[in-house]
Amino acid sequence: MLDTIRKRFGLLGRNISYSFSKGYFTEKFSKDELFEGCTYENFDIPEITAFPEIIKNTPDLKGMNVTIPYKEVVIPYLDKLSKKATEIGAVNTIKFTKKGKLKGYNTDYYGFMKSLEPLLQPHHKKALILGTGGASKGVAYALKELGILYTFVSREAKEGIIDYDRINATTFDNYQIIINSSPVGTSPNIDAFPLLPYEYFTQKHIAYDLIYNPAETQFLKKAAAQGAQTKNGQDMLVFQAEKAWRIWNK
Repeated sequence: MLDTIRKRFGLLGRNISYSFSKGYFTEKFSKDELFEGCTYENFDIPEITAFPEIIKNTPDLKGMNVTIPYKEVVIPYLDKLSKKATEIGAVNTIKFTKKGKLKGYNTDYYGFMKSLEPLLQPHHKKALILGTGGASKGVAYALKELGILYTFVSREAKEGIIDYDRINATTFDNYQIIINSSPVGTSPNIDAFPLLPYEYFTQKHIAYDLIYNPAETQFLKKAAAQGAQTKNGQDMLVFQAEKAWRIWNK
């Protein structure tokens, strides 16, 4: 009898016990004998400096997902980036090549784009992206691919970024898609929400939250109460996870 070839995958992040990825891939692996020997685990580290130790101490590692707060700071630890990851400036998927090199990819943009596209109407021409972290970069890249203009929103205004105080009725007239790419509202802090004038949401708006736990954040609830179409990050995660799986196995 042949020994089962072991293939290990995992998620790199901080405080990731809530993670979607581990549950998703563990269930995927349990459904088919094709995945015999495949396991998925969380690599929960306090600082990115612990990353090399994981590589050293985890044999049979074939691929990793990367989540907050390491999507940007992991890049110097990688040997190579895909063209899109280079352009985006953030990595959420790492492939361990046959030569033992680490190559970074971004599948966030793909997952976001694929989940947003079915909601788009001709009047959805401009988007506000709340937050400027690693996740926002994939969102911005996807919007560019879709031909949608965007503006970043942060707590502090900088060049090309407006602050929350600048958002008013006119802003909501001009921007028909509002995307929360910040962690505000994630479990366990489910009462938190981005500080927006929610009364200006209308039926013409899309409110998209990259958060999936809880399934309906305060941001989405408040937007839905004004008639906006809402979408959480669940489908985006599934699409990016399947894209990551294809990358690991190509």
